[in-house]
Amino acid sequence: MQKRLFIFLGVVCLTLVFWGYGYAAAPELEGYLNVNTATVTEFQMLPGIGEATAQNIVTFREANGPFASIDDLMKVKGIGEKKIEAMRPYLRLEGETTLRIKE
Repeated sequence: MQKRLFIFLGVVCLTLVFWGYGYAAAPELEGYLNVNTATVTEFQMLPGIGEATAQNIVTFREANGPFASIDDLMKVKGIGEKKIEAMRPYLRLEGETTLRIKE
């Protein structure tokens, strides 16, 4: 009986930790990212973009040339409409990448 209680409490604790993590505030960003010149590291600043997806974007761009529209990012493995919409305010096709975390 005591073993079941410890397991139950462990599951509850883990659930609360991961639930809270999901609602942690993402860093506030300002500026823009040029999808045609950004590096893997710069792409990782965007919401929902990890190292693998960032690498997929750069690899796709190197193989297919510059993106003609922001929506062309959906051709990259790991990017769908939800990710595009979360990133869209920070994306540009031209100009300097100025994206940074707001202080």
